[in-house]
Amino acid sequence: MIPFLSEAAVLAAEAPKIEEHYFAILFGLGGMVLLVAWLPILLKRLPLSLPIVCVAIGTILFSVEPFASWAPHPEKTPTLVERATELIVIVSLMGAGLKIERVVGWKRWGVTWRLLSIAMPITIIVVMLVGHQLLGLGLATALLFGGALAPTDPVLAGDVQIKHDEDEEEAEAKFALTSEAGLNDALAFPFIHLAVAIAAMGGLDIHIFTRWVLQDVLWKLTAGLAVGAALGWLIGWVIYRLPDEARLSKTGDGFIALGATLVVYSAAEFAHGYGFLAVFVAGLMIRRAAQGHDFNKRLHDFADEAERLLMMLLLLMFGGMLAAGLLNGIGWKEILFAAIMLLIIRPLAGWISLLGVKRPRLELAIIAFFGIRGLGSVYYLSYGLNHGAFEYEYSLWGTLGLIVGASILMHGILVTPALDRLARHYHKIGILGEGANK
Repeated sequence: MIPFLSEAAVLAAEAPKIEEHYFAILFGLGGMVLLVAWLPILLKRLPLSLPIVCVAIGTILFSVEPFASWAPHPEKTPTLVERATELIVIVSLMGAGLKIERVVGWKRWGVTWRLLSIAMPITIIVVMLVGHQLLGLGLATALLFGGALAPTDPVLAGDVQIKHDEDEEEAEAKFALTSEAGLNDALAFPFIHLAVAIAAMGGLDIHIFTRWVLQDVLWKLTAGLAVGAALGWLIGWVIYRLPDEARLSKTGDGFIALGATLVVYSAAEFAHGYGFLAVFVAGLMIRRAAQGHDFNKRLHDFADEAERLLMMLLLLMFGGMLAAGLLNGIGWKEILFAAIMLLIIRPLAGWISLLGVKRPRLELAIIAFFGIRGLGSVYYLSYGLNHGAFEYEYSLWGTLGLIVGASILMHGILVTPALDRLARHYHKIGILGEGANK
């Protein structure tokens, strides 16, 4: 029996093979970087998206030798999957925060609050019920899966997110999906922690629930919010408010955004808060400090470029997971679950949460439907499985891979026609942002 090898040992064992193809790998990576820069132009009017192309290339690449032997799989390198997806999510969250100009408020962010407080809990509950009835998941595993699938993805939703300096009143659907993705990643974490606690204790009792409410809900959310607001304000002050000769914006260096992301995230984790929440809030605070200053666009552009490069690498890895057999063992139950998740649960939960909102019906339909599932869900599932003992691990990964792959394909094909139709609708009725329900 061969003893268990650590991820470092596995990578070390593969090093000689990688060395043999070093320059070919460099050539391929360089080509992919150029392709990532070029494809958005080519795909602008096509019913395709950059994520679809990256996954397809990864699947093809890791299906042939010598790359087939290096195809990643979450069961082989679980920590690598967790940390890699964690990094891209926090970079994406900073970028999302830097995009949003609208001041946080109850009415201004009304659609966002509805999606977070109504659509997200409905999604978790229904996923748990369907997971139990259809896939036979127990309480802890069903809760973990519900928490992992509840948040919309900030990484893969670039095509439906608000653009820098885009009119947020005219693009309410994009604003809603951007702000939802920015906040619901942090709000999913308490449910992941509760699932881990239930799995560890074998059930739920009053002591576990009380500790969860005090520690994983109240403290971690408060600490994440406080750290993000404080450090975001401080970083914004250093960038934009110091005397001219010492002002950080004078450098013109966009990589400040990456430094701010890592500092804020680490500080929130040191304070035992939710770093995802802290990073998004910090991005909002930095954007508020940048009013009237062009340097914020430089920060956002760097964060966006870093996000796209990381996304390319991780989607290549995801394609490699598919090539390595991530979907092996998928049966009709898993396929039915994925279809219910993407075509019924999210659209229905979104529609329920938007009842009474006076916006054009097409706009509300886009908000409800385009709840993309992606790398954030991969992170949450890997986090839960790495920190607790859950049943049906192999089946969970296969089902999640099916949902993420189908979401990338379905939403990537439909997003351009849907947004073009919404733009034509606005132009036709001539009441951009006024919210007539037509």
